[in-house]
Amino acid sequence: MLDNTLKKRLTKDRPVTSITLRIPVDVVDSLKAIAPHKGYGGYQTLLKHYISEGLRRDEAAYAPAAIKRLTLALKKRGVSKKVLSEAMRDLAA
Repeated sequence: MLDNTLKKRLTKDRPVTSITLRIPVDVVDSLKAIAPHKGYGGYQTLLKHYISEGLRRDEAAYAPAAIKRLTLALKKRGVSKKVLSEAMRDLAA
């Protein structure tokens, strides 16, 4: 039911790679200031969170129509992102 990309995304122990980004110092300073307020230990984790949020939002535009409609309907009814993520992990298993 889930496509392979989504199944891989829901796997806990995925391979990672290091990248280098050139980010203005003031942006990094802002990330460092905001991270603890959002419950993150550091700015890099917050940056990964922002990337993940944007990526999920963009991927949703290309997701199969039925999954997208169901996810949106559940969100409208107050189902948390955490519960939706857990359900998607269950489907991938």
